[in-house]
Amino acid sequence: MTNKFLISLLCTVLLSALRVWAGEAEPPAKQTFIYAVKGADTLRLDYYDTQAIAASKPCFIFVFGGGFANGRRDDAGFLPFYARLVNAGYTVAAIDYRLGMKNLKAQLNPEQDQLQAFNQITDIFDRSVTMAVEDLFDATAYIAAHAAAWRIDAAKIIACGSSAGAITVLQGAYKLCHVDTLTARLPEGFKYAGVVSFAGAIFSRNGRLEWPTLPPPLLLFHGDTDRDVPYHQIEWSGLGFYGSAFIAGQLKAQKAPHYFYAVENTGHEMSTLPMNQNWDEMHTFLEKMVFGKEKLIIHTSVTPTDKPEGKKELTLLDFIGNFI
Repeated sequence: MTNKFLISLLCTVLLSALRVWAGEAEPPAKQTFIYAVKGADTLRLDYYDTQAIAASKPCFIFVFGGGFANGRRDDAGFLPFYARLVNAGYTVAAIDYRLGMKNLKAQLNPEQDQLQAFNQITDIFDRSVTMAVEDLFDATAYIAAHAAAWRIDAAKIIACGSSAGAITVLQGAYKLCHVDTLTARLPEGFKYAGVVSFAGAIFSRNGRLEWPTLPPPLLLFHGDTDRDVPYHQIEWSGLGFYGSAFIAGQLKAQKAPHYFYAVENTGHEMSTLPMNQNWDEMHTFLEKMVFGKEKLIIHTSVTPTDKPEGKKELTLLDFIGNFI
């Protein structure tokens, strides 16, 4: 055995040990599949798994963020999160979806007045959310159809999203509580085992949210000074955009199991921070509420001492200003 080989072997062992010490997971194997073709959009999913665990496993369907205008399923910033999930015994399906807000200015009529522009943006946003949910449901149906081959426990499929992706998974969970044409795209009787939202909300054109049936357990992360997705709610003339604090309040009143993790004086960075900093909370949610079926309500409020007081309420103008 040569010295060069020994040095190489020692370096490999040391690097592996450093990854474990730092909490860095080994990158998992990836396969890419086309789950749907819709017009000019070919929608793909990246499936991450490890051969080290042969048993059927829960599956995280991950939906990226980007204001329904941009973003990538394989963004480098998400890969450590996928790797940690896979090394913890989950599979991950990171999906594409159609981006209805892409090139928004080109979609707007330049000759319309302010109210007309607002109405058009609202219509485009509503359509974008609906398209994203449709694609989420189609991807879910595709994954469920391949569950046996991919060693997925089809009763343990969890929808997870960041920002626009969080809006998508929450909107999907809300639609499953109602009679809705989109839910017919899913296998009969299908329900997500749980939903994880990194700074999400639910959009409504029919006033305040109603829950005729309870959703699966929800894990809601949100900062109370988020200027991109409302922490509380925005309401105007029958329209509503309802954030994590509002949703958690409704679920608490109905004694529906959920975990609300709120961070004061913190903005839209909660759309990504929990992937790196809140593994313990995710583990508690999954083991107790999703897999253990415990009927729990957990509300955690965190106050960073190094952040100044921020604006707490998002107005309609704040939100629309994100798009124009």
